[in-house]
Amino acid sequence: MFSRRTTTRVVATLGGIAIAALALAGCSSSGSSGSGGPTTISLLASGNDPASTKFANDLATAFHKANPSITVKVETRPGGTDGDNLVKTRLSTGEMNDVFLYNSGSLFQALHPDTQLQPLTDESWVKDLTSDFKKTVGTSKGVYGAPWSTTFNGGIMYNKKVYEKLGLQVPTTWSEFISNSEKIKAAGIVPVIQSYGDTWTSQLFVLGDFANVNAADPKWADEYTANKPNAKYSKAPALEGFTHTQEVFDKGLMNKDYASLTNVNALKMLATGEGAQYPMITAVISNVLQSNPANINDIGYFAIPTDKGAPHATVWEPGGSYIPKTTTGDKLTAAKKLVAFINSPTGCDIQNSAGTPAGPFAISTCKVPDSAPALVKDELKYQDDKKTGLALEFLSPIKGPNLEKILIQVGSGISTAQQGAALYDQDVKAQAQQLGIKGW
Repeated sequence: MFSRRTTTRVVATLGGIAIAALALAGCSSSGSSGSGGPTTISLLASGNDPASTKFANDLATAFHKANPSITVKVETRPGGTDGDNLVKTRLSTGEMNDVFLYNSGSLFQALHPDTQLQPLTDESWVKDLTSDFKKTVGTSKGVYGAPWSTTFNGGIMYNKKVYEKLGLQVPTTWSEFISNSEKIKAAGIVPVIQSYGDTWTSQLFVLGDFANVNAADPKWADEYTANKPNAKYSKAPALEGFTHTQEVFDKGLMNKDYASLTNVNALKMLATGEGAQYPMITAVISNVLQSNPANINDIGYFAIPTDKGAPHATVWEPGGSYIPKTTTGDKLTAAKKLVAFINSPTGCDIQNSAGTPAGPFAISTCKVPDSAPALVKDELKYQDDKKTGLALEFLSPIKGPNLEKILIQVGSGISTAQQGAALYDQDVKAQAQQLGIKGW
């Protein structure tokens, strides 16, 4: 899975930037002088990388300017597992900041929102959320979070100039994708870029295909979580991601250095037209802005084509801003104002300036700027056509830890698609048992 923490780490790593957190004091014990008077609340950022730190500090400054009686103190936190543990510990001990930025989806569900978070269902901005985002920050009892940052998609990033030069159309079926790839190969251009030097990148033909799986069988995620026999990767429709991974290798459609190529160099190949298509998450587009800014609008996006049926774009939702149950009184009033402010016109501008939009927003009050990379418009079309679906991580807590290694074996000709899928089903079983999921 690609959680927000994963992509933040990827982007920060590719940017080659790391800074120490400049944390200001701030927990729920910050003072308030009573109803209507000056109030101080604390905001826990989504990490301590540059983008997370800038967004939180810019948000606090702008919010205070618009609400002079409320001061927001920002605190940063580690990324990854350390950050997850910090969030869970503070919630369980009643020491969480008044507002905190965190993941949506399965990691949000692990916070036990019904007992540890303030419900926000009745806030005016909830009506502006996309239905997909509501699913990732809510339970049967209510909605608990507002979005920050944009969505991003998994699928195929492609070089528009190469497609135009060769007279190719965006494929909607897998056979069309293979036909395009063979024409690209005949022109002396790498058809399908793979970058197994960064092992996580091997997963896109499977993870990016899940919206198609869900479209074919809307019950698949629930049955997968419940260990039903038909909802397995070794069976259709989920098997397609594995067979596609094998086919591009078998037909010699990949770059020769697929085993060692890194994501950053794969993006350079794509941007310059040395390679034409790259199965990838669009969150990495910000790195093209750093490495090849003149070529950023040469890159487009399309959903992974299917063996049959209309292709659907797989969407990763943004993280959420949440308020813990321990925030009450004047602080709760101020915290709700801050959460609403994130997706106000000023808050939307801050989100757009803090990073490069990698997809559409999950709330109608924020708009993607005209300066956004061209592929964002491609993503928007799938949203407008209602041809999207959530990534599996937002619908199930189960993912085997060895998927990337298994897919490298399939994508290198070491294992067949069927062998790899069966192996991954075993990996999923072990993980589900470790998590104590019922039915495994």
